[in-house]
Amino acid sequence: MKLQPDKLNVQSILGYGPGWVGLGHNGVAEKVERSIVIGSGGEKFDWHCNRFEELTEQHFSQLSATQPELVIFGSGSRLRFAPPAFMRALMQSRIGVETMDTLAACRTYNILAGEGRRVIAALLIETAL
Repeated sequence: MKLQPDKLNVQSILGYGPGWVGLGHNGVAEKVERSIVIGSGGEKFDWHCNRFEELTEQHFSQLSATQPELVIFGSGSRLRFAPPAFMRALMQSRIGVETMDTLAACRTYNILAGEGRRVIAALLIETAL
């Protein structure tokens, strides 16, 4: 019994490795080697930070403008939580936030996007110093 389509009709994450993430949409694949935000509504923009320690409240407040129902924050190679104050704009807009390592965030984004949810994945791709 087939429960899911063979391919997503939304932007999806095709792969992930140290320092990169693979994106795909409409048969076009792209390897991205920088932090990025992607969304099930077609959103895609650079998230200008190379390390967890560089994150600021501004990084998270720009996500609220996309008006998703949920933001999945991929915190890099390991699970780390941003300070609650960074989430102020998202909380005021009643947008949910889930934090996980970037690999888990990639998997979770694909599942939720495939279900038709309005989801944003903010993926921290850490670069070496």
